[in-house]
Amino acid sequence: MSSSESERQRELYEFGPFRVDPEKEVLLRAGQPVQLTPKTFQILLVLVRHHKEVVTKDDLMKAVWPDTFVEEANLSRNIFMLRKALGETLQDHQYVLTVPGRGYRFAETVRLVPEQELSIVAAQHSKVQVQVRESKPWVAVGAIVVVAVAVGVVRFLTHRTPVLTEKDTVVLAEFTNATGDPVFDGTLRQGLSIQLEQSPFLSIISDQQIQRTLRMMNQKPDAKLTPEIARELCQRTGSAAVFDGSIAQIGSPYLLTLKAVNCTSGQTLASTDAQASDKNHVLDTLGTMASGIRRKLGESLISVRKFDTPLEQATTPSLEALQAYTLAQKQFFVMNYSSAETLLQRAIELDPNFALAYARLASLNRNDKHSDAMLENSAKAYALREHVTDRERLYIDTTYHVVRGETEEAAKTYELWKTTYPRDPIPDAGLAVLSSDKGQFDKFLEEARLCYQKEVSTLTSWNLIEALTDLGQLDEAEKVLTESKARFPGSEWWARWEYALAFLRNDQAEMQRVVDAAPSGTTQQRTLWGLHWKTQLYFGRQKEAAEYRRHATELSGQLGFDERASLYAATAALQEANYGNISEAKRVAASVPPQVQGKEPLRRLALAYARLGDAPNAERLADQLTRLYPTDTLLKNRDLPLVHAAIAVRQSNPSLAIELLESAVPTELGNLDLAYTRGQACLLLHRGTEATTEFQKIIKYRGFLLNEPPGALPYLGLARSYAMQGDTAKARAAYHEFLALWKDTDPDIPILKQAKAEYAKLQ
Repeated sequence: MSSSESERQRELYEFGPFRVDPEKEVLLRAGQPVQLTPKTFQILLVLVRHHKEVVTKDDLMKAVWPDTFVEEANLSRNIFMLRKALGETLQDHQYVLTVPGRGYRFAETVRLVPEQELSIVAAQHSKVQVQVRESKPWVAVGAIVVVAVAVGVVRFLTHRTPVLTEKDTVVLAEFTNATGDPVFDGTLRQGLSIQLEQSPFLSIISDQQIQRTLRMMNQKPDAKLTPEIARELCQRTGSAAVFDGSIAQIGSPYLLTLKAVNCTSGQTLASTDAQASDKNHVLDTLGTMASGIRRKLGESLISVRKFDTPLEQATTPSLEALQAYTLAQKQFFVMNYSSAETLLQRAIELDPNFALAYARLASLNRNDKHSDAMLENSAKAYALREHVTDRERLYIDTTYHVVRGETEEAAKTYELWKTTYPRDPIPDAGLAVLSSDKGQFDKFLEEARLCYQKEVSTLTSWNLIEALTDLGQLDEAEKVLTESKARFPGSEWWARWEYALAFLRNDQAEMQRVVDAAPSGTTQQRTLWGLHWKTQLYFGRQKEAAEYRRHATELSGQLGFDERASLYAATAALQEANYGNISEAKRVAASVPPQVQGKEPLRRLALAYARLGDAPNAERLADQLTRLYPTDTLLKNRDLPLVHAAIAVRQSNPSLAIELLESAVPTELGNLDLAYTRGQACLLLHRGTEATTEFQKIIKYRGFLLNEPPGALPYLGLARSYAMQGDTAKARAAYHEFLALWKDTDPDIPILKQAKAEYAKLQ
C-alpha cells in the first residue's frame, strides 16, 4: 500500500452533525450510525472529498461503478437514498445540490478531522475515551489495546450483520425446470415474486425495468432469465443479488432448490432446498423456502412472521391458474391488453377464488373503459381479499376504492402502503393520480417526481409528463418524453404525448404527422384519432371532427372498446351544445346506447342535456350516476352539482348556479367545465371581473385538457368579460385571439356568428 493510500484510509470528514469514516465505510450522525448501502456511501465519499466542486454524473458513475456499465437511473436512485439518509426533503437540498445538465455538488463545508481527534469507542453499556498525547507513549499503547478490545467487542456484537440491507435490490431468475412439465415454466418465478414482494425488507427489480435492461443487453424484452442473463442484468441495474432456483422430479416427489447469489462475485449468499411430496404441494413448499431464505438474508424474524401469507393463499393453489396469470402479466407489460384479459379470465375459470386475478382484471377493465366489468371484478377481489398477502391486499383495497371514486379511502390506503413498503413506487403513483383528478396540479407534480425518482417506468414517466404538461412546463415534459422513448422504445403510449406537445404549441403539421404515423387498426391509432377529432372541434372544424370521430368510433368497436365510443359521442354532444348547434347535439346525444354505465360518458351526456336545456334527461342521467356510483366523492361534490348548475344557467338562474358550485371549489380544477359554467353565470349577473377570473383559470391550467370541452370558448368568455368591464383594448385582443383560433372554422356555427357580431361593435 502506498503512503498516500495509507493516509487516505485514516481520513475522517465532518459536516454539520455528520462524520464520515472512509476506512470503516460508516456515516455517523451525532455519534449514531446512519444506514447506507455501499454504493450510496461511495457516492457520498466522492462528493465529500470534492465538496464545493461540481462532480459530473459520468465521473460519479466511473468512480462508483468502475468496471460495470450501469444506467444513470442507478445514480439517481442512490442520490435519492443519500438525500433521504441526510434528512433532506424534496424542497430542501441542504447538502447535495443538483447542477442541471452537469451533475452534483456537495454544498456544505467539510472539515478534515485529524486521526488524533477520534477518541470515542462504543462498547455495550460503556464508553471509553482515548486521548492521544505525544509526550506519553505508554498512553498510546494503552489506547491501542483498548481500541483492539473494543473493536473485538463490536465485531462480536455485530457478527450477524445482515447479508442484504433494506436498500438493496434483487433480481429473480427463471427456475431451471428439469421435470419436463411446462406448467412450471415462468410459474415458479411468478410465485416466488409474489411471496417475496410481501417482504418490506426485499425490493425486486420490476419486470418493466428488466425489459428495458434486456434491450440494452441486445436481448429480446421477453428473453428467458437464465442465471447467466439474470446475473448480468443484476450487475447492470446495480442490484445486490440474483435469486435462482431449480425443480426436478425424483419419482413422485419434487426437489426444489433456491439460492441467492452475489451478482458481482458469484458467491452464494444463502440457499435452501426442500422436497414437495407431489405436484399439488409444490407451491406450498416454494412458499416455505421463500420464508426461510428471507430470514437467512437478514430480514428480522418479526418481519418474516408478520408478512408471511402462505403462497397458495396469497395467489392460488392451482399451478395452471398461476401459469395463466403469469402469462397475462407478460402480455400486460407489452400492452397486449386483449390477450392479457383472456388469460386473466382463464386463470379465474381455473380458480374462481383467485383474488389477485380479479383485481388485475379490474385494473385492466378500467384502462379499457369497461365500467360494469370493472365494478364487478373489483368487488369480487375485495370479497376474497382476506387471505392474500399484505401488499396484495393493499393493491386490492386501493383498486376497489379508486374505481368507486372513494378518494379519501383510497388516499388513506395508499399512505398505509407507502409506510409499509416505502420503496414501492405504486402508492406514490396512485396518490399522484388522485391529486390530478382533484386538480391539485402542484401536488400532482411533486408526487409524480417522487415516484419517478423511485423507479423509472412507463407509468411513472407518463405521470411526470402529464404533471409537467398540466402546469405548462413543456420543455421539461419534452425532455422526459425523449428519455422515456429511449428507455421504452416499444411503448405506443409516447405518441399521445408527442401529439399533446404539438397541440399545446399549435404545431398543426406535427399533430397530423403523429396521427398519420400510427399503425393501422391499433389501439394507438384509435387513441390518436380520438384526440384529433377533439382538436378539430377545438378549432371549430366540425366536418373534419365528425370524420375523425367516425373513424375512432368504428375502430373502438372493432377493438372491443364500446364504452370509449359512447364517450366520444357524449363529448361531441356536449361540445355541439356549447357551440349552439342544438339539432346536431340532440342527434349525437341520442346515439349513446342506454345501457352505458361508464361514469365519464354518462357525466358528459348529462352535462350536454343540461346545456341543451333538457332538464328531465339531465336529471335522469344524474340519478343514474348516483345509483351506479353512490360513494364517489368527486361525483357527489363536483360533477353532479355542475350538471344542476348548468341547468340553472340555462334557466336564467345564475345565482343558484353559483351557489350549487360552492361544494366543488376545492377540486374544481379537475373539471374545467366548472370554471366555464361559473364564468357564464357571472356574465349573466354582470360581474365582469369575477367572470374574467373564471375564464383565466381554464387558460392557465389548460394542459392537454384544453382540447376537451369547453375547448377554445374560454377565450370568447374572456373577451365578453373584458367588454362588460369596459376594457375595450383587452376585449378586442381576446376576441382577436378567439377568432384567430377559429380562422378555418365552419362559418355557420351559431356561437361564431355571435362572436363576430360582438367584435364588430368594438371596432
